[in-house]
Amino acid sequence: QLVESGGGLVQPGGSLRLSCTASEWPVELEYYRIGWFRQAPGKEREAVACINRQATRYFIGSMKARFTISRDTAKNTVILQIENLQPEDTAVYYCAAGEYPYRACSAARDEYIDWGQGIQVTVSS
Repeated sequence: QLVESGGGLVQPGGSLRLSCTASEWPVELEYYRIGWFRQAPGKEREAVACINRQATRYFIGSMKARFTISRDTAKNTVILQIENLQPEDTAVYYCAAGEYPYRACSAARDEYIDWGQGIQVTVSS
């Protein structure tokens, strides 16, 4: 089971650091592809970013400038750093784990076998 943290209410232009950890030991996230997704009210869940053992991938071109996905292996955590948040970033953010850590990252939800419960990010003044 994955657990997200770090969400909340932030003003436009602010930043957030979302974390994804495993709630059960000894699951080690470095042996999984980890994706971040988000779902805004009334919209489909969309892929944001993914990290495998070799690379990162951002699924919307404009995200690469403001979103950074990384691993903190020592803390068994995958981080999504978001800068310059905008109201359109308001959504529930989910992390998800996929098998085969050297397989290319994918935006397809069925590539991921375990999901967190999601965490709310609200961008508003």
